[in-house]
Amino acid sequence: METKLEEIKKCRPNSFVLIDDEPCTVTDLKTSKPGKHGEAKVRLEGIGVFDGQKRVIVKPADFRMRVPIIEKKTAQVLVVGSDNVQLMDMEDYSTYEIKKPEELADKLEEGREVIVWKFGKNVMIKGLK
Repeated sequence: METKLEEIKKCRPNSFVLIDDEPCTVTDLKTSKPGKHGEAKVRLEGIGVFDGQKRVIVKPADFRMRVPIIEKKTAQVLVVGSDNVQLMDMEDYSTYEIKKPEELADKLEEGREVIVWKFGKNVMIKGLK
């Protein structure tokens, strides 16, 4: 899992951050004014890239967040099951099995190439090639 550091106040909507060690897409970012004895706070809302769960974090504006580097790869569909799809990475020829996405269920067929997003153990089919 490769990451880089970035100040939370520099994050923008539709960028990626790690919240609770899960890659999330930033949906909303609110910055409060600094108080008499404190510094500005940032409230960041995000939706999990792989699980779709909403997460919220509140930190000081200069807090350094970990930003995930999500690998975007090409894979070939080997087997289409009822609930799962077996894929082969086109670079290193490794195979893995993932849950079949509902929105692409009727378009997946054996031998077809797909675009895959990977981060650590999480893998998802993002689209067709």
